[in-house]
Amino acid sequence: MARAGSGYRRFMDGKKRTLLGELSGTVVELGSGTGPNLRYLQTGVDLIGIEPNPFMHRYFGGEARTTGLPAVQVQGLAQELPFPDESLDGVLASLVLCSVPDVDHALGEVLRVLKPGGIFVFVEHVAAPEGSWLRRFQSWARPIWRRIGDGCRPDRTTGENLLRAGFLKVDIQRFSAPVPLVSPHIAGTARK
Repeated sequence: MARAGSGYRRFMDGKKRTLLGELSGTVVELGSGTGPNLRYLQTGVDLIGIEPNPFMHRYFGGEARTTGLPAVQVQGLAQELPFPDESLDGVLASLVLCSVPDVDHALGEVLRVLKPGGIFVFVEHVAAPEGSWLRRFQSWARPIWRRIGDGCRPDRTTGENLLRAGFLKVDIQRFSAPVPLVSPHIAGTARK
């Protein structure tokens, strides 16, 4: 994972620079992995990465040293955030909500830990439109994809989850990315 996906990274570069540029203060990244989003954060952001896979921590640490940002990574889960209520300025999720066991519970945790006015920034692949050939293929491929993709569900309807989670304002942009099975994407912000 630390070396893969250069075409996707180039495609997402401008969008991530814009979205992640909105983050400031103390920010938690759900599923921070190898640290690919560190390069998009502004100076002054204090990032705490939450990552369930301990094998990612070494790569994240290297990326944090390269960028020079004050970032740490702790082992944890999106649905059990180890932070007090209303204690964070921002939360970031990038290609992670597809794999959490209960996305509604994870979004509830995001709302719990965000300060009033705090921002949730997200970039996620989502299910293709209902009835499309791609949606049928995503559903067919789900059992295999989950095994090879750390629990990832290619047909998750994350946009719908975000709209009903209880955020004050949700802005969602839909687009297609150059990754065949998971080309439908959403990106945006949600405010508490």
